[in-house]
Amino acid sequence: MLDHLYMSLALDEARMAWLAGEIPVGAIAVCRGRVIARGRNRKEEKSLALSHAEIEVIGAASRWVGDWRLSEVTLYVTLEPCIMCTGALLQARIGRLVYGCPDPKGGAVDSLYRLAEDRRLNHSFPVRSGVFREESATLLQVFFRSLRRKLKGK
Repeated sequence: MLDHLYMSLALDEARMAWLAGEIPVGAIAVCRGRVIARGRNRKEEKSLALSHAEIEVIGAASRWVGDWRLSEVTLYVTLEPCIMCTGALLQARIGRLVYGCPDPKGGAVDSLYRLAEDRRLNHSFPVRSGVFREESATLLQVFFRSLRRKLKGK
């Protein structure tokens, strides 16, 4: 299925984030069957709290589409988006979201909040979760285990 193909590309972005010393979260934007943007966490690289994978991809996808409205775009991301990123997806009028693993400490789509389906807001979007859930979760778990070991050794 195409969701698996695109999520595998998002996982590639997450691995590149790890290699760059970032939390391994990757994202892909797809419009009419074409990958139009790729991104990954870049908070450390840019020294900017806003540089989550989703925000990076929303910006690139908007430039590609030539509009801030991304109603024909599906965003694939390895981790459930946080409040900031879900808010950005709502503001961008994203067409659809597919994510890998839940974020029980910060997820704003299913875990802590359900912003994508909140009818009080002026936009909502369909969500599919759990695509490459284990792979996405394992990548994050191994990254943080490695980081804790590294910090203990200092």
